[in-house]
Amino acid sequence: MKNEFGKLKRKMILQIIIILIIAVAIGLFISNVLIDGILQAPFADWFIRLLQNLFEIDYYAARATYMNLFQGNKPIWLATGMIVLLLIIFYIALTRFTRYFKEINKSIHMLAEEDEKEIILPPELDFMEKNLNTVKGNLAKRARDAQEAEQRKNDLVVYLAHDIKTPLTSVIGYLSLLDEANDMPAQQREKYVKITLNKANRLEELINEFFDITRFNLQTIVLDKSPINISFMLMQMADEFYPLLASKGSQAVVNAGENVTVDADADKLARVFNNILKNAMMYSDDHSTIDIDVRTEEVNAIIEFSNKGKTIPEHKLQSIFEKFYRLDESRSSHSGGAGLGLAIAKEIVLAHDGDITAKSEAGITVFTVTLPILRES
Repeated sequence: MKNEFGKLKRKMILQIIIILIIAVAIGLFISNVLIDGILQAPFADWFIRLLQNLFEIDYYAARATYMNLFQGNKPIWLATGMIVLLLIIFYIALTRFTRYFKEINKSIHMLAEEDEKEIILPPELDFMEKNLNTVKGNLAKRARDAQEAEQRKNDLVVYLAHDIKTPLTSVIGYLSLLDEANDMPAQQREKYVKITLNKANRLEELINEFFDITRFNLQTIVLDKSPINISFMLMQMADEFYPLLASKGSQAVVNAGENVTVDADADKLARVFNNILKNAMMYSDDHSTIDIDVRTEEVNAIIEFSNKGKTIPEHKLQSIFEKFYRLDESRSSHSGGAGLGLAIAKEIVLAHDGDITAKSEAGITVFTVTLPILRES
């Protein structure tokens, strides 16, 4: 900050020096020219005539008054002149500072009113101009991101409302058939019941997505922490995902060489890993392996989820943790969710003072979760 204000201080000091020089020059001019210099006689004659005309006194009385006022009080006149000049200097300097404050205040108003014009300040305030324009750009980006997220949410609500009709119509249709056809063969009845159950399960998933949208906007994450063995938790989750992965000919393998313990909320951390595994399973190739590696680095536990599939473009990686963002932008009733899984996962990890990142290269996508290790006393 000291260096940033250097240009401003140098300009202000230079201006004050110039004003002081001018003030001293004026003082010397008054002292050496009007009182003791070449203009003394014309000034004295003018002043004496002025006194004679104003007060109707004779020449000698006016001359004596002049001598008493100027020649006898020369130091007082010089001191008075310097004081007046110093006040003028102070006023000019204050005016300069006020101008800077007005420029800054104007720029702040531009920020508040979201004016699209670029903020321009005097050259000596270029550092502040840069900072204000950076803040202006960040605010504009946040506003755009919020608007885009809101639009994505509205689109998803419309899509989900439309998608709910499909399984609901099927459920009603098949139940109606079962209700009307009492003599339906057992094999056909079993088939219709299974279809109805699948449609009902899909309907439940869609309704849960509606609740997720509401909860994500309204709830504040409150953690109930306890010591958790990360390695053990991930092995349990890999077992839970086994049936789902087996249907694709895939599997999840946990590589944890040591027991790693963190102080975390078990339910919420399980949701983080569940959302990441769901995403990895959905976008990985069939007959592939999802590798889950656990290691420690200094005071952190590093958990990496690697899967083989399509490479995620860089512009999508930058938005993957935004709420209501889906990698697959096509609307499908059978795959994908409300685009909240990874956004919720990030919020939970950040609440644990951790971090979550993603990278994708050469068909390998890696999600990395960093959490502080629980150290023994």
